[in-house]
Amino acid sequence: MKKTLLCLALGMTFMGAAQAQDACPRGELDSRYCDRDGDMVADAPTDPKEWVDPATLVFAYTPVEDPEVYRGVWDGFLKHMSAVTGKKVQFFPVQSNAAQIEAMRAGRLHVAGFNTGGNPLAVNCAGFVPFAMMADKQGAYGYEMEIIVPADSSAQKIEDLKGKTIAFTSQTSNSGYKAPSALLASEYGMQADRDYKPAFSGKHDNSVLGVANKDYDGAAVANSVMNRMIGRGTVDADKLRSIYKSQSFPTTGYGYVYNLKPELADKVREAFFTYDWTGSPLLEEFSKSSPPQETFIPITYKEHWGVVRDIDRAMDVSYSCK
Repeated sequence: MKKTLLCLALGMTFMGAAQAQDACPRGELDSRYCDRDGDMVADAPTDPKEWVDPATLVFAYTPVEDPEVYRGVWDGFLKHMSAVTGKKVQFFPVQSNAAQIEAMRAGRLHVAGFNTGGNPLAVNCAGFVPFAMMADKQGAYGYEMEIIVPADSSAQKIEDLKGKTIAFTSQTSNSGYKAPSALLASEYGMQADRDYKPAFSGKHDNSVLGVANKDYDGAAVANSVMNRMIGRGTVDADKLRSIYKSQSFPTTGYGYVYNLKPELADKVREAFFTYDWTGSPLLEEFSKSSPPQETFIPITYKEHWGVVRDIDRAMDVSYSCK
């Protein structure tokens, strides 16, 4: 009798767990999130008590370069967001991808632009919901990963960097680490610490300047960042030379935290798609990219980040939260 009751109890437990999973499918998302519509991003909570409606929206731009440089660049846009949402909007200068993800996961960051490689971790670990990306007026977008060397370097091709120091940015970066590491290993049989010495600069601008100043023999960088630096005179193009250029990748993804009050989330979306770029510091800065970034276009994580997830799978990258 006791055995029968025990088996019945265990059966009910397993059935309850299965029903709970059916009620909250999540794919690769962290256990705190649900994805009932299958779009691969966290759904808004069904209980209104779990929505956040802050008096001040906190915004952070991906820390690929000195975040203080971008406080002024984003100022006009954030004032527009404030007018559309009826909220104060504060610029939060983050110093690393990890700090940006942790801030959103902890509820201290509401709207953000996450870099290409950091998007999957932000989506799965921090409940980030990307919906926009910069593009030109025809909808063209993207950037390439380039491996650069000092202009007078003897290196003419990737194989010439064997035994040399190659700079990466951070391990969450697509163009600054994941894509070039996969390329070096799969196409050239080059492994870190065996065939080359890896160095981590922390940011794309540090890598670009490090190559220009010959601190590194080579570096993997996002050419969108490099071109903007050249455009504003931060680095001399004549000190750099590219020896490899990849396929195009999506640029920074913009979005909000999953539990933002739905009406407020809609207003945040409206702010992005109604912003007038004409004569703005945003246009002055991002039009230096190629193609120029001069408007926001709607995107989905499921579609536009497919190539990035493919690279992550090839490198056995985990989206688990620590």
